[in-house]
Amino acid sequence: MDADSGTPWLYRGLRIAFGVLGIVALAWIPLRNLHEGAFSIGNYFSFFTIQSNVLAVLVLLIGGLRDPQDRRWQVVRGATALYLLITGVVYAVLLASIDVMLTDRWINDILHRAMPIVLVADWVLVPARHRVTLSPRLVALWLIYPVIYGVYTLVRGPIVDWYPYPFLDPRNQGYISLAIGLIILTAVFTLLAVAIATVGGRARRRTP
Repeated sequence: MDADSGTPWLYRGLRIAFGVLGIVALAWIPLRNLHEGAFSIGNYFSFFTIQSNVLAVLVLLIGGLRDPQDRRWQVVRGATALYLLITGVVYAVLLASIDVMLTDRWINDILHRAMPIVLVADWVLVPARHRVTLSPRLVALWLIYPVIYGVYTLVRGPIVDWYPYPFLDPRNQGYISLAIGLIILTAVFTLLAVAIATVGGRARRRTP
């Protein structure tokens, strides 16, 4: 174990390894398609999947190299686990049969399946010294980013005439259906946030 953090080096090494894998997966599509006129780097980084995986890579690398133990960092860890869980759940339920620019099967599997599992497993299996307890404030804090992302997408969409996901595109479904869908998603995300906070708290209590 590391003398300062107490986290086994095996876990820290795995964090670094998956962080590097995430970098490769995130860079693959832009590097392969940047020369094509139809490819938009702005659109690419406007996917929630890409943004959440960028955050995941940063959290994994920092966690592997430095492994901070303060409470603020644990809030960031929990938030990242939540965002990757959202990525995995939304993909499995709403997007598995839809083209979301990730046509390479292995890239798709890494960003939509492997990374969510890794971040949630890391949150559960490597508890922190400072427990993050479930509270309405914590859940609200974690949900700020998905809300900002939704607003950003709906503002940017009409400007560039492009939306990253069908369920965020009002052109075909109309704004009433869009609003209902967003309310349902917000409720689901809230439940996932509660689950992440609860599981993380229980994991901490099992630590001697």
